[in-house]
Amino acid sequence: MISRQLVLTYLYLLIYVCLSSGVILFNKWVLSPKYFKFPFPITLTMIHMSFSGIVTFFLVRVFKVVAPVKMTFHIYATCVIPISAFFASSLWFGNTAYLYISVAFIQMLKALMPVATFIMAVFCGTDKLRWDLFLNMVLVSVGVVVSSYGEIHFNVIGTLYQVTGIFAEALRLVLTQVLLQKKGLTLNPITSLYYIAPCSFIFLFIPWYLLEKPEMDSSQIQFNYSIFFLNALSAFALNISIFLVIGRTGAVTIRVAGVLKDWILIALSTIIFPESVITSLNIIGYAVALSGVVLYNYLKMKDVKANQLPADNNPDRSTKDKKASNTYRPDNSMDNNDGTVIGGLTSEAAAAVDEEAPLIPSARLSYVTRTQTGSFSNR
Repeated sequence: MISRQLVLTYLYLLIYVCLSSGVILFNKWVLSPKYFKFPFPITLTMIHMSFSGIVTFFLVRVFKVVAPVKMTFHIYATCVIPISAFFASSLWFGNTAYLYISVAFIQMLKALMPVATFIMAVFCGTDKLRWDLFLNMVLVSVGVVVSSYGEIHFNVIGTLYQVTGIFAEALRLVLTQVLLQKKGLTLNPITSLYYIAPCSFIFLFIPWYLLEKPEMDSSQIQFNYSIFFLNALSAFALNISIFLVIGRTGAVTIRVAGVLKDWILIALSTIIFPESVITSLNIIGYAVALSGVVLYNYLKMKDVKANQLPADNNPDRSTKDKKASNTYRPDNSMDNNDGTVIGGLTSEAAAAVDEEAPLIPSARLSYVTRTQTGSFSNR
């Protein structure tokens, strides 16, 4: 008989895939000038941040679902604020891309995430330049270029917004590793939002006031509160699903679910948004990019296993680690296999989860041991 725990695990994975795809399609529908006609990505992101900040405050401080970490003013100023700034930037640019390019093409461009993260990691000194990894990054880039060449409705502005958002997210991931690792902090999806969301809201307020508020005042946009509530709720629910999934499964399973979600999302987007047309070059280019990502991920996993060998040779240490890895902790903190503690996940698991979640990298990020969390309203 299939165990109840196994059924729950696959149920949580199914919920994660559905919510992840749903949030992306929902955001596109809200922001698109052809459908809901609310072309204000900064405003939508601020709604998500305020909703998440309020809900996580009650979960952490009132209902005590998870325990807060020991946060000092120095740690907040030197770690949370800079991470929040790049997090807000990645959400801003990524959501703005919805105004210009299709969901399918955005997903294809996101294959560049490991390339951007690798570049930033090498630049910041958290990873080394290796020819085997570099050649894989070239393969990914070539695949994305081919996919872009095959895009019928190619838009330079939208592409630049998306690529800028990807590099902002990559820099945030590297900063998360560099800054939080030094402090020994572990943040899960809920505590991440608790600390990051309010600060990101403040960072977004300035560009909102300068760029979107005047246009909103002149256009007299009518707010549909039920739509925005459901949109913010679905984005937050995605983070809860990630919180449940990472407590029950491993990095490989989450990666497989992420890849499956990407292909389903590309197919669904062409049905829901008929103007989104996929060409054979799109598919070929994306397949080439994913092959490079998979190979890159394989090389990084080999590195992780090689680093684990000394610990595995120690019976006491190996037994202790195994017990620890099989234990679910309330704060969902786990030691990274590469020695870092980021986002409450191992670097591989963190990297495998969705890009809609703050401090949790996108499935495309999976591929870097550096580490990692949605932006959850983006993408």
